[in-house]
Amino acid sequence: MHPAIQGLITIVIGVGGCAGYFYFSNMLLDKVLFPAKGPNAGRNIKRANMIRPWLFLFPALFVLGLYLTYPVIETLRLSLTDRVPGGGYTFVGLDNYAQMFGEPKFWEAMRNNMLWLVVVPAAATGFGLLAAQLTDRISWGNLAKSLIFMPMAISFVGAAVIWKLVYDARPIDQEQIGILNAVYLALGGAEPQQWLTIPFWNNFFLMAVLIWIQTGFAMVILSAALRGIPEETVEAAIVDGAGPFQIFFKIKVPQIMGTIVVVWTTITIIVLKIFDIVFAMTNGQWETQVLANYMYDKLFRANDWGVGSASAMVIMLLVTPILVWNVYNARKEMR
Repeated sequence: MHPAIQGLITIVIGVGGCAGYFYFSNMLLDKVLFPAKGPNAGRNIKRANMIRPWLFLFPALFVLGLYLTYPVIETLRLSLTDRVPGGGYTFVGLDNYAQMFGEPKFWEAMRNNMLWLVVVPAAATGFGLLAAQLTDRISWGNLAKSLIFMPMAISFVGAAVIWKLVYDARPIDQEQIGILNAVYLALGGAEPQQWLTIPFWNNFFLMAVLIWIQTGFAMVILSAALRGIPEETVEAAIVDGAGPFQIFFKIKVPQIMGTIVVVWTTITIIVLKIFDIVFAMTNGQWETQVLANYMYDKLFRANDWGVGSASAMVIMLLVTPILVWNVYNARKEMR
């Protein structure tokens, strides 16, 4: 069947199924379970109205339970068990975690993730804030914003392929198609460098890809926050003799600090789950391993579901506090 026809059928069935569910569930509620007639009509209507919101919430709760709650519980179970020859599982307690903590590759992944956490959110948020401030002050700012935001439309794998070409290296006697090596040789470099194989520094070359993508996201959010600053505060600062840098750092930044923190934590969550870029560019080689790639290696290459699930639980434990704190701050701002 043609993919377009499959997509159309999926949309029809999906939309029709949702409409049918809401129509027949409300009919069951109003006509069968709590009919609005007879001596108990008032009480039935009240009961039906109490249940009706849950009819609308049930599909979302069911999907969340199926695709979020159940996988978490099952992953926790797998992290405490080990597969036995011939099929089945045996309970091993925390042995998988002990094995994981004893592997150098796990600590390499933890170290690299912490390095990503220090560099990427700070750099992406900083560049996004700088871009938001500068593009609001030039006549062609909207065009500049569109160009900066454009990488957000590219998948992580697509961005990794693009940047892999940027870092490409060819023999010295051939023309360099990698921009970085072309610039390096033009500035007097002796020979092309295999940038992604240089330990420690190759992590920063990988980080550049995510910073390039997330700067557009940070710029859009922070640009909206900057435009929401009351003009009176800026005008008062100008009257008091404040310069551009003082206005920016002492007037504007403190007023949008809540938005900066939200952007920072959102990018932090993305960093903790980073997988695509590392997988597509180095596959964790040359000391570039990260937690999500380590988990993939254990689950699908080593077929070690116990240790792989344990590493997945570690990622979830690292992400959850930041996510909860982010939701708490968002709710606090809405009050």
